[in-house]
Amino acid sequence: MFKHEKQLFHPVAIEKPNPQYAVLLQEQLGGGNGELKAAMQYMSQSFRIKDPKIKDLFMDIAAEELSHMEMVATTINLLNGHDVDYQTVDAGEIQTHVILGLNPGLINSSGYSWNADYVTVTGDLCADLLSNIASEQRAKVVYEYLYRQINDKKVKETIDFLLNREEAHNALFREAFNQVENTGSNKDFGVTEDSRLYFNMSSPSPSNAFGNTSANPPEFNN
Repeated sequence: MFKHEKQLFHPVAIEKPNPQYAVLLQEQLGGGNGELKAAMQYMSQSFRIKDPKIKDLFMDIAAEELSHMEMVATTINLLNGHDVDYQTVDAGEIQTHVILGLNPGLINSSGYSWNADYVTVTGDLCADLLSNIASEQRAKVVYEYLYRQINDKKVKETIDFLLNREEAHNALFREAFNQVENTGSNKDFGVTEDSRLYFNMSSPSPSNAFGNTSANPPEFNN
């Protein structure tokens, strides 16, 4: 069951409309590393998780990602302003102005529709957690790129908040991985001598900086 609270997860505002930047921000609404993708991925993965604590973690973060999606869409809506004018968008996505009436759509910054191929679900908790850690890291990178391309202080405050929440999710998924690192695929397919070999295929090569990999099951403990 879900319940919609009318207040935003965090307040959003803008200093002035900026339709061109709204196009860029669409990437975090309907793109491959955006908020909808994250929400659907974590929720879909949770359906088979048997550990109630980790299942709750996945669902809690999925619900928060939906809240982030609402924040991003609200910001895009404000940035688009009130005038339908395709000429205010110099390149990229113009669908908002020609078919959506300025409504934020489930599309990326190039106008391509969101699709479920963005979502990774393997049924293996270790693999899914590693995928989620990578997803949060990629989302942070996109927000960092977006942050550098806007001078609107209020928009930057929103992006800064979202960026920090992605890092919080990253840390939570890393902690969860520490708790299950010896289960699933990490247990079924253990580390053997073959996993310790490094083949230097580069010639001429600098000093062999990697050599024996001394591979161990991965961990994120300090």
